[in-house]
Amino acid sequence: MAKDDGFQAGWQSRLGLARSIAMYRLIPGRARRIAKLYGPIVRPGDLCFDIGAHIGNRSRALARLGAQVIAVEPQPLFAAYLRRMTAQFDTITLLDVAVGEASGKTVLNISRRTPTVSTTNATWMDAVGTSAGFAKVSWDDRLTVEQTTLDALIDRYGVPRLCKIDVEGGEAAVLAGLSQPIDHVSFEYIPAAIDVALQCIDRLAALGDYRYRATIGESVKPVARDDWTPDEARAWLVGRPSQARFGDLHATLVTDDV
Repeated sequence: MAKDDGFQAGWQSRLGLARSIAMYRLIPGRARRIAKLYGPIVRPGDLCFDIGAHIGNRSRALARLGAQVIAVEPQPLFAAYLRRMTAQFDTITLLDVAVGEASGKTVLNISRRTPTVSTTNATWMDAVGTSAGFAKVSWDDRLTVEQTTLDALIDRYGVPRLCKIDVEGGEAAVLAGLSQPIDHVSFEYIPAAIDVALQCIDRLAALGDYRYRATIGESVKPVARDDWTPDEARAWLVGRPSQARFGDLHATLVTDDV
């Protein structure tokens, strides 16, 4: 890479980081809404996994609720930022790796200007590329990174109370590396690539009996009942227009205590 190209790439990456900070940290009330989302679930001392921690807004919110947080973020620029921003929390452990179906190495496709959509899933890139929301996105860098699995994280740290997964099309691969149920799991859905979310529901169904609620965008308010069966959750996802907004599905394991 020529010197000028390297400078341009570095400038775009720093601009992407700044954009993410503005989007996720500077909007009034966002931290309060995250606490409202997780407050009924997370108790002091609970272990939580934040898979795809990005700039750490959810990791910090979970830590403030008293949780022990394993924050996982493979993008080097963001991992470095997280290391500085979470230094005040001795309850946050940062891992700069990806999470997927198997341990080893994987290729991370990075969008320098819009790093929130960096992904390890090249097929997902093609699918969302047809969506208006991704019309100006370019994945202009590739990086080989270390990859671990949820099972390996559980072997090392224990079974989490909550596992939040937001890895831009890699959610199904993350859950493919899990062989036991977790009480609470949330994962992102994007209507333009809805098959990923459907695969997540199928995987969780193989591990346990889950009930679902959906949120749209960064809202914490469910769009309907909060006890959808897997089939009801699938039907709602399939019915979403391909150009509709992204959101999260929140899965709760049905146990004798529920």
